Amino acid sequence: MKIFSGFFLFLATLSISINAQWTKQTIATKASLRGLSVVSEKVIWASGTNGTFLRTIDGGKTWTIGNVAGADKLDFRDVEAFDENTAYVLSIGDGENSRIYKTTDGGKSWKLQFQNTNPKAFFDAFAFWDSKNGIAMSDPVDEKFLLYITADGETWNKLGIGLVVKHKGQILVAKKGEAAFAASGTCIVTQGKNNVFLVSGGNDARVFGSGNRGDNWFVSETPIVKGTAGSGIFSIAMFDKSNGVIVGGNYEKPDEIKNNLAFTNDGGQSWVLGKGLNGYRSGAAFVDKKTIIAVGASGSDLSIDGGKTWKNLDKENYNAVQTKGRSTIWAVGANGLVASYSLK
Repeated sequence: MKIFSGFFLFLATLSISINAQWTKQTIATKASLRGLSVVSEKVIWASGTNGTFLRTIDGGKTWTIGNVAGADKLDFRDVEAFDENTAYVLSIGDGENSRIYKTTDGGKSWKLQFQNTNPKAFFDAFAFWDSKNGIAMSDPVDEKFLLYITADGETWNKLGIGLVVKHKGQILVAKKGEAAFAASGTCIVTQGKNNVFLVSGGNDARVFGSGNRGDNWFVSETPIVKGTAGSGIFSIAMFDKSNGVIVGGNYEKPDEIKNNLAFTNDGGQSWVLGKGLNGYRSGAAFVDKKTIIAVGASGSDLSIDGGKTWKNLDKENYNAVQTKGRSTIWAVGANGLVASYSLK
């Protein structure tokens, strides 16, 4: 009976994954959305071009659409939210266009917390351990990733001299032509109470990790495609401190299926090439340990066996994906695209 029960459970799970589909939201915006923060089944935030932010507190039944005052020309590539009232947004751009704003009243007002003053810097994304402790990253300046950190949720301070990696007695910095992609807000992620990971692209495709909030780092080579301005790792997701996934490819060739997926089971120290994604992917998320969603300009893919096999779900132009369980999966994309997916 156990054998048959397991077999029927497998068929049921397979049927769910095949029959489920994305449900598009009707939202009155054409902003290109790349920032996404799924707080709970009810509370979801998104952000994008023209200083745009979106918020729902009823699971997508209704949406608030707003613009951060004084930021109508900015592109908010990342948003990190903690409840229906508290959220941070990060804008990309050269010089002073890279900024961080915070709201504590559901988007009615926003406070400018950080404005970049380094003309060589270009901020890509940020990530938080909790509502007061976070880390923001810029592309390399003088071949060092520029990092800022907050410990009070209000002020941002430069972390040392940037990302200098201590590994086997040597000091390692960013290679020439190596940078990060501000594609989905997930080129840097936190895990647990102290872990942080960031990923690179361009002339190299590496994973940098720290177990003490950026004081010390290790670096790992990966099998992801690299060598051109549009290739590399675009997103990292960690299920726990040991198991994670990276996705990417070449956004200039979105349908190319080549070295765009890899996995770790040792906390990012080593990465093993996977296969099955149907093109370049800019975002990935764990639904549970065995269920993974990946999205990109050429569509979305689902795995229910830990990434061994994948099913292509659609061909929509997605940028980012986040989950909070099997019934709370969200993605955002071009032209105001917001969609939900359920694996109930």
